[in-house]
Amino acid sequence: MEGGVPGALGDPPVTLAVSPQSFQGSHGRAYLFNSVVNVGCGPAEQRLLLTGLHSVADIFCQSCKTTLGWKYEQAFESSQKYKEGKFIIEMSHMVKENGWD
Repeated sequence: MEGGVPGALGDPPVTLAVSPQSFQGSHGRAYLFNSVVNVGCGPAEQRLLLTGLHSVADIFCQSCKTTLGWKYEQAFESSQKYKEGKFIIEMSHMVKENGWD
């Protein structure tokens, strides 16, 4: 599956490979990415999410500073360790290209 994160001020979208598994973001459906570009990262903080306690840092667009989701810095439950170092981006911040199939 591929999707793009919109750029600001006419920047072209960035195409990224995304996990086919759907996740829940703060404001709806989201996807887990192995890597992202043109994204800044805030300070890490502990949050109790649906899948347990995690240390996460908000991520934002480098151009417009819009918060896009978060980066998993640390998972405290062994079943969630696979998320460490990966990124959640909410669908509301993605551009649909070539369908979601």
